[in-house]
Amino acid sequence: MNNDTIADNFSILSKLMDIHGDNSFKAKSYAAAAFTIEKLPLQLSELPLDQIQSVRGIGASIGKNVIEQIQTGSFSILQEYIQKTPEGILTMMQIKGIGPKKIATIWKELEIETIGELLYACEENRLANFKGFGEKSQQNIREAISFYLGSQGSFLYQQVEVFVQNIQENLVNQFPDFRFSIAGSFALQTEIISELCWITTSPIAILEDFFTLQGLVTKIISDSNLLVESSIKLPIRFIKTNDVQFNNCVFEHSCSETFLNAWKVQTDWSELEDFGSDKAIFESKNIPFIPVCERENASIIQDAIQKKIKPSIQVNDIKAIIHSHSNWSDGAETLEAMAKAAKEKGYEYLVISDHSQSAFYANGLREERIVAQHQQIEELNKKLQPFRIFKSIESDILNDGSLDYSDDVLAQFDLVISSIHSNLKMTEEKAMMRLLNAIENPFTSILGHMTGRLLLSRNGYPVDHHKIIDACVANNVVIELNAHPRRLDIDWRWIKEATDKGALISINPDAHSIEGFNDCKYGVLVAQKAGLTKYQNLSSNSLTDFEEFIMEQHQKRN
Repeated sequence: MNNDTIADNFSILSKLMDIHGDNSFKAKSYAAAAFTIEKLPLQLSELPLDQIQSVRGIGASIGKNVIEQIQTGSFSILQEYIQKTPEGILTMMQIKGIGPKKIATIWKELEIETIGELLYACEENRLANFKGFGEKSQQNIREAISFYLGSQGSFLYQQVEVFVQNIQENLVNQFPDFRFSIAGSFALQTEIISELCWITTSPIAILEDFFTLQGLVTKIISDSNLLVESSIKLPIRFIKTNDVQFNNCVFEHSCSETFLNAWKVQTDWSELEDFGSDKAIFESKNIPFIPVCERENASIIQDAIQKKIKPSIQVNDIKAIIHSHSNWSDGAETLEAMAKAAKEKGYEYLVISDHSQSAFYANGLREERIVAQHQQIEELNKKLQPFRIFKSIESDILNDGSLDYSDDVLAQFDLVISSIHSNLKMTEEKAMMRLLNAIENPFTSILGHMTGRLLLSRNGYPVDHHKIIDACVANNVVIELNAHPRRLDIDWRWIKEATDKGALISINPDAHSIEGFNDCKYGVLVAQKAGLTKYQNLSSNSLTDFEEFIMEQHQKRN
């Protein structure tokens, strides 16, 4: 127990007391003790215990705390605070620029408990208008969290996409005589990436020299395997093969173990065969081509043999922006700017779905503001036709599963997206009660982000996917695939069951800015893994088809 450790303990305790709103006098005294001890020229652990309290600036009370730490290696008061503080709040204390007072506000008033949730709130523009923050503060927090998360080892697909493209271009330019192909989880379009993998014909020693000169840590695993620690702390693995087996090697490292094992059994697979391309591998086995992203489950092989695989949805199949926010609630842009941008990008219509009144933290719409927004929508529709803005709301699902307005108010909307945003710590029983009640509400057209998860940040509340899918089918409710790269909720692993049962999916960007429209791409990428077709996706509907969908939804209300 040296002085630095003891001082750190007092400093942390002081901050935790401020976060919990406890005795401010004691919190200040602990902060002062931390400052004093950090500056001492001698180590307290080297003093006789009976002299510690006599050191200037320590005193009897602080002295007892110091002695406890020296004797036990622990600090009981601090441990009590740590135990009653969510782990995510403790992590938040490590983020530059977020002091105890702001953390208290984030936790107690915004009900945010992890840095991932906080980053998402910044991306939704939720902090900018909240007391004690502002746009500059929000941007600083966003950058600080991004930097912190960037050192943790796992990334969202979206976070490494450009990084991967740059590496591929650099390798091809630097080593034109050798072949390089991205494989692994990135090739599979997996939502979370923990390692990048390239198949290459380049000698491992050459690559090791190249990356070492760039100051990166390298480790030769074998003559055919090199591990590089990238500049963003994401491991990069290079697997060497020869020209003859190159496509075989790419194939084997671009599918799940489950798929590969089933493939080997069903096709009498030989690693030594020479295939000129990925498609040639399938042709040689008389099996219709299976896209890389769908090579997850063994059952897909039989689906291919039986010609059950249909062309999956593409980014240009998205015809509309469904689920978007303007500065009427917590969006960054005006409604007019969002609509004009959507029209310019070639979308046929925009569903504006600002937050409902219970989402006070997001400037949710009270009834009188709904009327005003609808007036603006009608004016813009005259101005922008044939492009159309639909009147929607992202209604909070309340604790009892009811929606956030009376039926008379809900009837004013073309459609309602129902989502849970608060009291996320629930048992499965509680979560299912809220969700099923909302799904059975005749005003619910779309179930928003089913589990409330934030990838790498917050686990979703527990749900029974089978029952939710069945309920959505029975009540003609569309299941959202929230395309924000930190959500991607519904999880793609449940989409096939949903569509097999007749559910309709809607890939929605949950856009809080014009830039957010681009997130549709990430929803499409994971939807492709489930084999979703454009015919099974609501946001692929033309304007005419969507108007028919609205009419069908209104029939439920009668």
